[in-house]
Amino acid sequence: MLKQLALATALIASLGTAHAYQAEIGGSLSVIDPDHADTSTGFALDGTFYFNPVQVKDSPLNEAAFLDRASNVNAAISYMDFDVAESTTFGIGVEYFVPNTDFYVSAGIGQTTVEFDGLEDFDTTSYTAEVGYLPVSGLLIAAGIVGFDSDEADDTDATLRAKYVTQIGAYDMNFEGGVVFADEEAFALGTDLYLDKTFSVGLGYTDDGEDDSFQIRAKKFFNQQVSLEGSIDFEENVNVFGLRAAYRF
Repeated sequence: MLKQLALATALIASLGTAHAYQAEIGGSLSVIDPDHADTSTGFALDGTFYFNPVQVKDSPLNEAAFLDRASNVNAAISYMDFDVAESTTFGIGVEYFVPNTDFYVSAGIGQTTVEFDGLEDFDTTSYTAEVGYLPVSGLLIAAGIVGFDSDEADDTDATLRAKYVTQIGAYDMNFEGGVVFADEEAFALGTDLYLDKTFSVGLGYTDDGEDDSFQIRAKKFFNQQVSLEGSIDFEENVNVFGLRAAYRF
């Protein structure tokens, strides 16, 4: 009897952690298709490491880390080949959900180098910092700064954003929005509908004060570890196609 009880306890414990993961790596491919120029292509690699294993529970797989308040460090590097230039960007960041509280902080820094044919390289350092609060489960409100320092100029502006994952009827949904309080205000809106815990479709809209972009996107988890997502951004003079595959472990 005691042996059976021990085996049952071990089985329940293993089921409770079977869907946990602590890291994710991804690879992306992007194609920029302008109306009156040659097509440009690029690729990117990204990775995230969580301080503690992320518990998936009954949440959409794509929102598991956010709903589990999983603190993490992350990094990414990307390369884009244009007609007359090459661009390389790398960045690192951290998200920290303060334990036993509803507070959140994040920060990130990145470097972009553009190499023009026959001209000097152009370097830009970008940075962000935020403090946030989660008043209810699934809702984050954060305020902070975003800025850049380039060879020719520098600027810092205030930001405000929100993210809310909730259930509406039989479906989970994600709502996001943010604004940058610059001389020409920039803002972004987005929403995702989870048709089930593994598959989502979404829309996004961005206006940077000069140009705007409309996005459609979708993401599918084939199992607990492997996912594939795609997006199309429609801008005034260009379309941007994106594809990303990722693995969790």
